[in-house]
Amino acid sequence: MPMALTPEPADPVVRQEKHLPPKSYADAVEEVDAAIEADPEPIDEDAIKESPPRPKHMRNTSEPRPLGEIMDEDERTLSPGSPRLRHPRGRLEHKESRESSYAGAVKEPASDGLSNGDGNGMPVSNPRNNLKHTHVSQADSVNVTFDGAGEDETPRSPQLRKHRRMSSRSSTNGFTPPTTEEQESVVKTGAHDADKSLEAPGNVFYENLRNKSGENLASIKPDQNYALAMSQREDKPPASGQAELETKEARGKELVSGRRAGTGWSRSSIRFAPMSVPLQRRLQTLMVLLHTLSIAGGLAIFLALCAIPLLWPIMVPYLLYVLLSRAAVDGELAHRSEWCRSSKVWSLFGSYFPARLHRSHVLEPTRKYIFGYHPHGIISHGAFAAFGTEALGFGQLFPGITNTLLTLDANFRIPLYREYALRMGLASVSRESCENILSKGGPNGEGMGRAITIVVGGARESLDATPYSLKLVLKRRKGFVKLAIRTGADLVPCLAFGENDIYDQFDGNAHPWIHQGQLLVKKLMGFTVPLFHARGVFNYDVGMMPYRRPINIVVGKPIRVMQAKNPDPAYLDELHARYMKELLQIWDDWKDTFAPHRQNELEMIE
Repeated sequence: MPMALTPEPADPVVRQEKHLPPKSYADAVEEVDAAIEADPEPIDEDAIKESPPRPKHMRNTSEPRPLGEIMDEDERTLSPGSPRLRHPRGRLEHKESRESSYAGAVKEPASDGLSNGDGNGMPVSNPRNNLKHTHVSQADSVNVTFDGAGEDETPRSPQLRKHRRMSSRSSTNGFTPPTTEEQESVVKTGAHDADKSLEAPGNVFYENLRNKSGENLASIKPDQNYALAMSQREDKPPASGQAELETKEARGKELVSGRRAGTGWSRSSIRFAPMSVPLQRRLQTLMVLLHTLSIAGGLAIFLALCAIPLLWPIMVPYLLYVLLSRAAVDGELAHRSEWCRSSKVWSLFGSYFPARLHRSHVLEPTRKYIFGYHPHGIISHGAFAAFGTEALGFGQLFPGITNTLLTLDANFRIPLYREYALRMGLASVSRESCENILSKGGPNGEGMGRAITIVVGGARESLDATPYSLKLVLKRRKGFVKLAIRTGADLVPCLAFGENDIYDQFDGNAHPWIHQGQLLVKKLMGFTVPLFHARGVFNYDVGMMPYRRPINIVVGKPIRVMQAKNPDPAYLDELHARYMKELLQIWDDWKDTFAPHRQNELEMIE
């Protein structure tokens, strides 16, 4: 017969009816130990193991379990925050284990959860002493859990606490439960962790941009600075003529008043940069400023050094070396430094606008190529970022191809600047230089895998570089096509969307005599100086610095060329027509994507 825990009734309801004080959990356990020590009963473990399984049940009462009653496996399972369960005979194994288990259940958190509540630190509904008694049917008894921390049922008076007003955000510690869509996106993202590593900044990936033929562009994955530069760009769409007309009509209906003193200081037409500009944007401006002033700065430093008589023994031989050197035309590229080209400082230069390079077709590394860059713009910042450095990832988009950006031969006669240009891999645009580059080096020593980039429009095209328009000086420019036939290099058209948008230029149509003077300088000296302006270092309206407007360089489909020492005029015209057609195709495919604020369509002149 099972032994009672105490002569007094154990049921709290019966004890309340007999006006007996409630019995604590610790007292009940001590009485059990005393009774067992007085009349110990041996435990037959074999009988317990060999006993047939009993039907699953669920105890729906708080009365003590009779001795000898066997617990189900589900009832033995500990849940986070639950106290140590009893022995199958209804008693603990020994007193030390009882004390340690009871104290650990109350004071020490479980290894897989927190000490109280649902195991995750969240409270549970507690109608009675913070204990949750789950009443389920026999069929649902498999998922039974016991919640609590082993507290007894002794009534306690509520503690008085000050009312503390908290916002909904602070009460949840800023945590917002994820929505169903967010959970689904997390699941889908977890399934593609391997693909996600390929989308890290600096890797080649395909843009979600397609042309009319269904082809998409391949670019270099930008870092987080690209999105910041795009959000802070100075892309100001031009105002329409209708808007200007409405503004003039509205002004005609307003009252004419005198000027208000002091308003010029508060409403200046020059917008100055705030002092709180991030350091990264300051560094971007510094890199573009250094490159823009590299020619003038190199010449000024050289003249300053020549003013020191002690340095004349060094300056005079160096000046002779600059005038007689053939490093820019020999095609050896001996001064080219890949470390300088791939330096991280050029990423600051490229992210200033920001500029990006896009590939529409894969180029074979066993061919020669002539890249035609359009338009020239004012200073061709996009050409330098894409082909003069590795800031936009040319080596990743076109592996195995060594590209050389070409510039005027006169630039390599400027002291100090020529050293900077040669380290960046630039070379002369002369015919001798082009033929040497495309006929030397490469795996076979005959120029395979080499490429040159020519800004076809030249200085003449820079005079037509106005924002939101695109005029290409190309109809009579066939020298680069003849060069491609002689060297057997394929032609690759490149169109830079936004190259003309980064500077404002003096309107030559309104003052034709200024435009004629610029053309005269171009004819006599081989170059011209456009009258341009943009922003400054510390303001957004006046200066020589380019605007922060995006530049997107799209590399088109290569045109296969058959090599011939004496080009046939008919074949020359055919290749030139195909080249212009491919340029028009690039414009038609991507103008809505990269030139949404254009005022005119692509126009080819001369």
